[in-house]
Amino acid sequence: MSDATIDHVTDRTEEHDGKAAKILYRPFGLISSIIGGLVAGQVFKQVYKRVSPGHRKDAPTPLQSEYPLREILVAALIQGAVFSGVKALIDRGGARAFQRWTGEWPGD
Repeated sequence: MSDATIDHVTDRTEEHDGKAAKILYRPFGLISSIIGGLVAGQVFKQVYKRVSPGHRKDAPTPLQSEYPLREILVAALIQGAVFSGVKALIDRGGARAFQRWTGEWPGD
């Protein structure tokens, strides 16, 4: 076999391994996303309690007319930042754990 043929076979094997890792990671990723959402919700509640005017217990929703738009937007921005940050941490941690268990990185 020539070097070009060996390289082609190696590329196909690595491509197959990457696809298999992605498929195997899906249930793991789904479970970690659910846990991440729950954790992010709790983190957001704690953050909002500390930064809200009057230290309100719950963040306002867009349909609550008694709150000014500015407060609703600030709450939404904080919530988005917290959820994005927690999701990134959990996704990355889950991918690293998956790699330790299987030897394959699920995102490649």
